[in-house]
Amino acid sequence: MRSTRKNQRPAGNASTAKNRGARGGSLALLAATLVLGAATGPAVAAAPPAPSSHALSAQSAIPALDKALAGLPSADATAALVRVGGTEGVWRGSSGVHDLESGRPADPAARFRAGSVTKVFTAAVALQLASEGRLDLDRSARSYLPELIPASYGGVTVRQLLNHTHGIPAADFPGTTVEEWYADRFRIHDPEDMVRSATSKKPEFAPGERQHYLNIGYTVAGLLIEKVTGDTYEHQVARRILKPLGLRDTYFPGRNPHIVGPHNHGYQTMTLDDGTKGLRDVSVWGTTDGWAAGDIVSTTADLERFTRALFCGHVVRGPLLEEMFTLPKVTDLGSGDPAAYAVGLSMKKLGGREVWGKTGGRWGYNAAIASTRDGSRTLVYSVNSTDAKGKDMNPVALNIMVAVYGKPSNG
Repeated sequence: MRSTRKNQRPAGNASTAKNRGARGGSLALLAATLVLGAATGPAVAAAPPAPSSHALSAQSAIPALDKALAGLPSADATAALVRVGGTEGVWRGSSGVHDLESGRPADPAARFRAGSVTKVFTAAVALQLASEGRLDLDRSARSYLPELIPASYGGVTVRQLLNHTHGIPAADFPGTTVEEWYADRFRIHDPEDMVRSATSKKPEFAPGERQHYLNIGYTVAGLLIEKVTGDTYEHQVARRILKPLGLRDTYFPGRNPHIVGPHNHGYQTMTLDDGTKGLRDVSVWGTTDGWAAGDIVSTTADLERFTRALFCGHVVRGPLLEEMFTLPKVTDLGSGDPAAYAVGLSMKKLGGREVWGKTGGRWGYNAAIASTRDGSRTLVYSVNSTDAKGKDMNPVALNIMVAVYGKPSNG
C-alpha cells in the first residue's frame, strides 16, 4: 500500500472525505508576550462594512467582540468569522469582505483552511485506535513502520509523536521566503518523503526530554493510522469523526490547491511582480506539505460542533480523553518555558482560567478552536490574516481571544 502512495492521491472534492492529502505549523494558543500594538504593512483601501453579529440571550453579548471585529478589512486582516458558545451564552459575528475586488461582505458560512487544527482530528483518531487496542501509545513508532523510521529514532513512542516530545527535526522544504514558497505553491509533497527528510538528520533531543512543536510528529501519526487500519488517513477521519458528527462542510483537499465551495479570499503581504510590497490573493495554494498535521478545510459551524463533542467526551471516550488535557512535564526547547502542548490540544491561562484548544495557520488564513475544560465557553474563529505565518499572533485573532476569555494570566 505504501509503495504506491503517490498514485493514490486524487484531487480534492467537497463531496467526499476520502480525498488524499503549505507548510504546516501553528501559533501557540496565545502568547503572553504578544503586543497589542500598531500593525505593520499596507493599509487596505476599502469601506469596511460594520461587523454583523447578534446575541441570542442577554448574557451572551460580548461588547469587546464587536470592537475586535471592527474596521475590517485592515492592514492585519481582510475578514473574520467568530462563533462563541457554551453555557455562558452564544455570540455570532462576521466582519470584513469576501474579497478585495468586489468589496462585498464576508460570508459567515464560508469554508476556510484550518491549518494545524487538523492535528486535533489526527490525535482524536489515534486515541480512538488506542482505545480499540490497535495502537499502543507507549510502543515505538518504528515498531509499526520499521522500513521508514530509522534505528536512530527507535525510541520515539506514539505518545511522544502526539505531544511533540519526540525530538525529530522538521523536514526540509525548498525556499526561504514567502515569495519563493508562493512560486512553489503547487508542489506535491509525499508524507513518507517528508519523514525520510526529517529522520535523515540528528535528533534535536532524546525522546521525552523536551518539547518542540513541529508538524513532523503528526505526519508520522497519519502514516501510523494508515498502517494499523489498512485504510487512508482521510477516510478514517471521515468515518470516525466527520460523518458521525455531521460535519458536512469539512473535508481534506488532497492535491487540489483550491478551496471547494463558498470561501472568503485569503491575502498575504509580499513583494509583488512590480517590486512593491502589497497584498496578493493566496486562496489557491497546495497543502500537501501539511497533510495530517495541517491541511483540513472547514467552517466555524462545523468546528464548533466538533469542539463541543470533543470536550463532552463524544469523540474520544473514557480515560484516553485525558491524554488531550495532560501536559508533559518537560520544558520547551526554544523558550525553556513549561510544555504547553498535550496530545492534540494546547493550554493557556486566560482571564484566570485554563483554556484548551488549537490554533492553525495557512497562508491567508488563521483559525482556532478553544474551550474551557467544562465547555462553559467555546470559541471558534477564522481570520483572513495578511501575514498568517508571522512570528507574532495576528492582532485581530489576539483581540478576539482576549475579548472572549480575558487577558493572559500567570499561576
